[in-house]
Amino acid sequence: MYTLHEKFAAAAEGKRFLLGVELVSTRGTMVDQQAIQTRAFANQLVRCDHVDWISITDNAGGNPQLSPIALGKPILYAGKEVLIHLSCKDFNRNGLESAAWELASEGFHNILALSGDYPAAGYHGRGKPVFDIDSVGLLTMLDEMNRGLSRPAAGSNGRSNQIGATNFFAGAVATNFKRHESEVVPQLLKLEKKVACGAKFIIAQIGYDARKSHEMLCYMRQRGMAGVPLIGNVFLLTKAVARFFRKQTIPGVTISDELFDRCERADERFFKELAAKQIAIFRALGFAGAYLGGVHRIEDVEEIRAIESTFCRDDWKQFAREIKFPVPDEFYCYERDEATGLANPSRRTPISRKATHNVTLAYRFSKSIHDTVFTPRTMLNRVATSIYAKSKDPMQGPRSLRVIEHASKAAMFGCRDCGDCSLPDIAFLCPESQCAKNQRNGPCGGTRDGKCEVHDFECIWSRAYDRAKYEGREEQLLAHAPVIQDESLRGTSSWANALLGRDHNADKNGADKNGDAASLKLAASPFSSVSTAADKEPHVDRPTADPTIGASAPVATVQADRRVDQQLVRAGGEGV
Repeated sequence: MYTLHEKFAAAAEGKRFLLGVELVSTRGTMVDQQAIQTRAFANQLVRCDHVDWISITDNAGGNPQLSPIALGKPILYAGKEVLIHLSCKDFNRNGLESAAWELASEGFHNILALSGDYPAAGYHGRGKPVFDIDSVGLLTMLDEMNRGLSRPAAGSNGRSNQIGATNFFAGAVATNFKRHESEVVPQLLKLEKKVACGAKFIIAQIGYDARKSHEMLCYMRQRGMAGVPLIGNVFLLTKAVARFFRKQTIPGVTISDELFDRCERADERFFKELAAKQIAIFRALGFAGAYLGGVHRIEDVEEIRAIESTFCRDDWKQFAREIKFPVPDEFYCYERDEATGLANPSRRTPISRKATHNVTLAYRFSKSIHDTVFTPRTMLNRVATSIYAKSKDPMQGPRSLRVIEHASKAAMFGCRDCGDCSLPDIAFLCPESQCAKNQRNGPCGGTRDGKCEVHDFECIWSRAYDRAKYEGREEQLLAHAPVIQDESLRGTSSWANALLGRDHNADKNGADKNGDAASLKLAASPFSSVSTAADKEPHVDRPTADPTIGASAPVATVQADRRVDQQLVRAGGEGV
């Protein structure tokens, strides 16, 4: 029997095409009727040789549900590979570490690391979100656990003990099914950062645009990630699911007007053929496999497979032209290949560096002052460091400067006094006061038409991208990551912590991230004018969702819809 790691390795070499099926957890105990039905479906999947693994969600849609471990144990013990979803919305870093130790102890080594959806309605109302770390931070932690996590030894004066290494095979979710350039590019940069921090495979988000799917594959190949398995997402639509997605209640997942109209007129056969066609496209393009969601009966899985088996070798080319349901004015990183209708990796979409409404005078002023004082080894930096080091309370600095820091940052940025400031990382936008999920390592996947999934304002990472692009440094947008905020610094001076090397900007791997250009080196930009060898690769002949439309729905309506419709659709769509 092969492990999921071994299966993915074979798929990455083009030796096989994998199929995973999503199992959505339920609310209640294992003896409740819905759980019994889910377990019966799981037992059928276990006996299906064509299913390579079963994925089990973690409070999908932000709803409280049975732990994936409870559903996963019988499946694992029956000999089927299980992929456990682990999200950051309900646990802080300590809780996530504990959950990881439990998974390792129970024999669950395959983990899908997620930031998670914003919590929906639960016991006596909506739960308070955690988001202590995000998917990038979780991947970083799991990777370190695989190498042997260190912990301080009691009374050791700085010595540490190394805990036994785990054997996690961790992956992540990524999306480029977004409308605006300022959404798409940061998502792709975060995909790259996830791989750098330990993701061994990527599962694409739900979407219905073959060109966008091909675009992500091209991006990964051009950016040195050709060896990382990419799994295409195939979510079985129905009329009910299409209406559910139309309400925009699953963050980051939507369908276009054209596809919605098709769904309203379609019969059951159309939906299964659509799923089969998507699988055929992924297989032909060179994806490592397909991730099948929205299915609750083994008969549906088998019928979709049977339909796909009837297709001829080149039918996928016509399917790729058919499955193109973008929203109006959707941004693509690569221009369209007229011969195939897919992405042309040798022709990148031109971008404009004109200042947008996000490049404000306040931003330029803040950046200028920061660069003057906090750039290491400059004269003012040395003076400021000396002042704070010699102050009566080095954690707060001189009282007069502390008052100025607190008042100015609160007025300009809505500062929450976290003490571990990420303003310079996010183009002087505060993740604590201006991001519902406190995302410090790039955007979550839940934006709707460039706006936050929770609050009706523009995503801070879209704004930060505009500012970085104006200065020609959009490629460095996530050069600071991974950031794992130190909560012990809350209430102290972030200026003092930055100057005295206590915050997340302290040296990593011997390079100061504020000033060492070596730490900012990245692969060639997918938008630069430099041509690479990967640009010349054949486009698609390898025989071997897009954003929401219009204004986002009110939060209260979204939460109510999630609660009511979860029983109807039991859809996944966990935040990336």
